[in-house]
Amino acid sequence: MSGSADAPVRIIVIGDQYAAGFGDPKALGWTGRVAARTLPQREIEVVTLAVPGETTSQMSDRWFAEFERRRATDIETRLVVALGPADIEHGLSLARSRLNLANILDVAIEKSLNPLVVGPPPVLSQNEAKLGELSTAFHDVAGRRRTPFVELFSPLQYHEQWLGDLAASGNRLPQQAGYGLIAWLVLHYGWRTWLGLPNDG
Repeated sequence: MSGSADAPVRIIVIGDQYAAGFGDPKALGWTGRVAARTLPQREIEVVTLAVPGETTSQMSDRWFAEFERRRATDIETRLVVALGPADIEHGLSLARSRLNLANILDVAIEKSLNPLVVGPPPVLSQNEAKLGELSTAFHDVAGRRRTPFVELFSPLQYHEQWLGDLAASGNRLPQQAGYGLIAWLVLHYGWRTWLGLPNDG
């Protein structure tokens, strides 16, 4: 089902601590900021199903049952897959990570959920190079399925404000400025086009 650009839509976000907004003193995260900027232009309902520290294997196992319990019966329901660094931290192979995302997207496409993928952000860890490779792999998987992908790693890897925000937090989580940067990237590099909205700059 694909609604018109002015029809209401329920957006269900599966992800980890970044999707949940951990570390944000405003308790909005990027999802709250994106929703606030979207609502003046389109009626949306955002439901966040976050599991902190979740790998793509764990996400692949649990997402659809949880999604189905929250799917709207009277309006279009879409899926956002918000990815993080857990696969690297838990030693999953690149091939396994690719397969997990492919399985999620294949089901979502089959069920007409019109998915959008948000890649993992840089996290100031010794595995940063591997995380960059993982982001590239996720982008490739999404591209092969013509699924919109919002790249966070490359734009933020050397971004002074992002790096300062992570360093100041003490726990490698973004704070208000960091989540604002993620929200800006999501809004301007995938979200608005995905919802059929004009880019407001």
